[in-house]
Amino acid sequence: MLKRCIMIFPKFENGQVIDKIREKYDPLVTHVRPHITLVFPFDSNIKTNELKNHISLVLSEVETFEVILKGITPVSSFGKYLFLNIEKGTEEIIQLHKKLYTGILEEHFPEWLKGNNFLPHMTVGSFQKEEEFQMAAEETKAVVDAFRTIVTAVSVEIIDENEDSIIELEIPLKAI
Repeated sequence: MLKRCIMIFPKFENGQVIDKIREKYDPLVTHVRPHITLVFPFDSNIKTNELKNHISLVLSEVETFEVILKGITPVSSFGKYLFLNIEKGTEEIIQLHKKLYTGILEEHFPEWLKGNNFLPHMTVGSFQKEEEFQMAAEETKAVVDAFRTIVTAVSVEIIDENEDSIIELEIPLKAI
């Protein structure tokens, strides 16, 4: 059984700003690059080629698109997190999320998301203690940078026993 996640790994000219925030507040910083999750971590015995076929079919008509992230929001509904907000590209990401959770991935739709809206974001901080969470929320209010990229591919990672990300597949989007 493999633990996988499907995500976008955006590349930004000013990505070092995100890296510095994550180094300070995100315990997964050394395990996985900055990302936007499309399909949350799931365990399955799905074969690589079956997963590739499903994702390729879902993405066959999806064109590359621009994403702009800006502003950090503290979120405490499913834990204590700092989310880098998606200012442009939200609808495209929501559509990818919905399309990917069909067919062989439908049964892996998380229980906690049923009846809730999917809020695309990039996690830049995760906390156990309320006081650390509040302090980080205050410290990151001043981050006003905008992060721009063109999404050209969707990646599948395998999450190993150490929580490290191993890229299994990268499926390109349709070039415009």
